[in-house]
Amino acid sequence: MSDIENHLKTVPKSAIKRLALYSRALSRLEMNGAIRISSRILALQLGITPAQVRKDLAYFGQFGVPGFGYKPKDLRLQIRKILGTDEIKHVAIVGVGNLGRALLSYVGFKAQGFKFTAAFDSDPHKIGRTINHIIIQSINDLEKILQKKKVDIVLVAVPMSVVQEVTDRLVKSHITAILNFVPQRLVVPPFVKVHYVDLAMELESLSFYLHTPADKPGK
Repeated sequence: MSDIENHLKTVPKSAIKRLALYSRALSRLEMNGAIRISSRILALQLGITPAQVRKDLAYFGQFGVPGFGYKPKDLRLQIRKILGTDEIKHVAIVGVGNLGRALLSYVGFKAQGFKFTAAFDSDPHKIGRTINHIIIQSINDLEKILQKKKVDIVLVAVPMSVVQEVTDRLVKSHITAILNFVPQRLVVPPFVKVHYVDLAMELESLSFYLHTPADKPGK
């Protein structure tokens, strides 16, 4: 393993997630006509400190010019290259229920470098239907179509009872990046990266703040 790979393994996940937020903020600044910005301006967009911005970027190299700051377009393109979104990533989804349909219908993914190329379900009433130009395929054809479409990332939104079985099939199909919307930890080999999105847990976490003392408008 190279020194660069070892270094990247030490980058906090929170810093990587903030890179995506920086990219969006830089897009907005570009649209507003900004020619150059400082770490303070970028920090204000996210509600963090300028020091945090500089620290996050420093994990990946030297950006900007001292005394000048950053060119929004240049920095955005550099961040997209770091995230790998400077090239289109092909995405598939397994499970086209209410959540799956919503994800397939969202048009904003393409602008961020992600293109849905396949969708799968086991319900015969859904197979053959089209959502946002994507035809829903039978789960029975999962491996064959994943290979044909050269899918990079798979979103999983299936019932809990079958999520591990589906994951095992994805691993055998050489999928190494999975976004799991099912509230269950998956067993995968070390080379497979899984991110979890538990909407109910996020709501529960947010609910906590409704019951803690805080300043409220009008008080």
